[in-house]
Amino acid sequence: MAKEITLKQVQGITFVAKGNSNHWVVMDGSTDFGGNLAGSTPKELLLMALAGCTATDVVPIMKKKRAPLEKLEINVRGNEREEHPRIFTDIHVEYVFYGDGLKAEDIERAIELSTTKYCSVSAILAASAAITHSYRIESPSIPTVAAGTMM
Repeated sequence: MAKEITLKQVQGITFVAKGNSNHWVVMDGSTDFGGNLAGSTPKELLLMALAGCTATDVVPIMKKKRAPLEKLEINVRGNEREEHPRIFTDIHVEYVFYGDGLKAEDIERAIELSTTKYCSVSAILAASAAITHSYRIESPSIPTVAAGTMM
C-alpha cells in the first residue's frame, strides 16, 4: 500500500500536511530560518514518529503478554551533526512503563521485538543513526521501581 501526503504552505515556512489518515499536522521551520513557532519542526516530527511507531508495537505486545501495563510514556532525544545536512547521529529512546507487577523480561522482549522486527521508522532511522534504548518501571505508589538499559 502506497503512503501519500499533501503539504500546503500556510505562510512563510509554516506548512500543513496530511496523509492517508486525513489528519492535518502543522509544521514550521526553525526561527533561525524565518519560522514563527506555529508548529513542530520536521525533525521533531521524525522523532515523534519513532516514538509513536514503537509505542504502537510495545503496547499490544505487552497486552498480549497480559502484563499489567497501565500507561506508557516515551522520551526521545536525537543529537545532530554540526554540518549540513544536519542528520541525527544518535538517538536515545527512553520508555517509561507504569503499572504494578510489570516484569523486566516482558518489557525487554517487547522493546526488542519493536526495534528489531516491527517498527519501520526505527529501521529507517537506524540506517543513519545509532539508536539506543532504556526503560524505567514506574508505579503509582512508588516513584522508581526498576530501570534497565538496552543497546
